[in-house]
Amino acid sequence: MIVGAIAIIAGFFVYGENHHARWWSNMMINGFYFLGIALGALFFYALHFATETAWAVMLRRVMEAVFSFIPYASVVMIIVFIGSTFHWNHIYHWMDEATTMQYVTAASEGSAHPDYFYSLEAAEKAGADVMANPSYDELIANKTMYLNKPFFWIRTLIYLATFILFGNWFRKRSLKEDEVGGTEIHMKGYKRAAVYLVIFAVFSSTLSWDWLMSIDTHWFSTLYGWYVFSGMWVSAMNIITILTLYLISKGYLKEVNSSHLQDMGKWVFALSFLWSYLWFSQFMLIWYSNIPEEVTYFIVRINEYKVPFFGMFIVNFALPMVVLMSRDAKRNPGFLIAMGTIIFIGHYMDTFMLIVPGVMEKMAFGWLEVGFLLGFMGLFINRVFSSLAKAPLEPQKSPYLEESLHHSI
Repeated sequence: MIVGAIAIIAGFFVYGENHHARWWSNMMINGFYFLGIALGALFFYALHFATETAWAVMLRRVMEAVFSFIPYASVVMIIVFIGSTFHWNHIYHWMDEATTMQYVTAASEGSAHPDYFYSLEAAEKAGADVMANPSYDELIANKTMYLNKPFFWIRTLIYLATFILFGNWFRKRSLKEDEVGGTEIHMKGYKRAAVYLVIFAVFSSTLSWDWLMSIDTHWFSTLYGWYVFSGMWVSAMNIITILTLYLISKGYLKEVNSSHLQDMGKWVFALSFLWSYLWFSQFMLIWYSNIPEEVTYFIVRINEYKVPFFGMFIVNFALPMVVLMSRDAKRNPGFLIAMGTIIFIGHYMDTFMLIVPGVMEKMAFGWLEVGFLLGFMGLFINRVFSSLAKAPLEPQKSPYLEESLHHSI
């Protein structure tokens, strides 16, 4: 966290070009990446309730600890969005009214705060002498029914409030179940989880459109929401696996056996394939059709970020496929830790590629990025371990506890 604080403070003053674009990009990358990990953990938590997956009960506290980071990552995202709203950064081009107003008063054109008008009729009513706005972008202007600041903030606050409320409810219900036992609380969790899965199915796509896809405002993809969601999910399962192995190495979670680890390894293995399938599907279909307004998204990434763009795909697809294919590898803590570390870095680079090319035509990966990542990792670890310390690491009275304790595959 100290390294991160130094990077944040020093980076703001050192990298001041273009409204501190590099600094704000790093805030966005890390805020979204760790929020995505937390949301992926909350999704799997709800999924294991809705499907009554018994083996995952032993990992419940780890999942709760991971999604406890949602409020902290939400604060970071809100800071970035406030910066965009007040034009402290230019992450979202559509937030600049110069792109959506068709006319500008001749006297104010080129000034710090020009007077813009949507139409000639509006200008005539104001009695202004206007000219065509040279910054007007018809494509962005046509999206203003959805991409406008008030509606963007309404959606964003609904997303974050929903995630925080559901996360808090699941956590409180879990701790209360340790005290009273029985099946009543479990059944409430079962129903609430089913509701959350439906909500998240919508929100995981729409937030990816709002927060990420709108960075490249002219471009869109119907696979984008699924692609971003798969990245969240695999990143979360990877972190849950690493945390579980760490706790086992410290003498905790003694009831977690090799079968539990194999199931976690299976999830990381399978979700790596899901993410890779969606990455390739989106890339192949757009590149093969070669429609100019679609391929522009990949042209800048290939021309300016070729190594990280293709490198992170190879890392996130080929390595899990080779290393985690066998049963023994999924039960081997050494393999899981090594692979997990690589996947963590690989999906961080995936988030980097989702954001940076749309903000900056060319940005080097250097010490600033390393400092930001280490700082956010420190904060994430601190908050997760703090959550782990507040309750027994093994659920006490879950109806599926006995089945989870004797899990064997």
